[in-house]
Amino acid sequence: MVKSHFSFLNFIVWFTGVVVSLVVGNAMIQKALLLPSWLGGTMTVGVVIAQVIGWIIVITTLLGVVLAIFKK
Repeated sequence: MVKSHFSFLNFIVWFTGVVVSLVVGNAMIQKALLLPSWLGGTMTVGVVIAQVIGWIIVITTLLGVVLAIFKK
């Protein structure tokens, strides 16, 4: 049986992943991070797709944080 215990290192790794996900998602929403041109990133539809992906990243990351907090 696996015992669950709090580890500071595990928390740091989890927190770093959350911060990186939020930064990448926000950069895509703000149009600072786009798809490559060969995937249509220079076209209007490519920019919109990148923004939608950014919102998906932000929402799922925040949902994961809420679920992790309530699981404790």
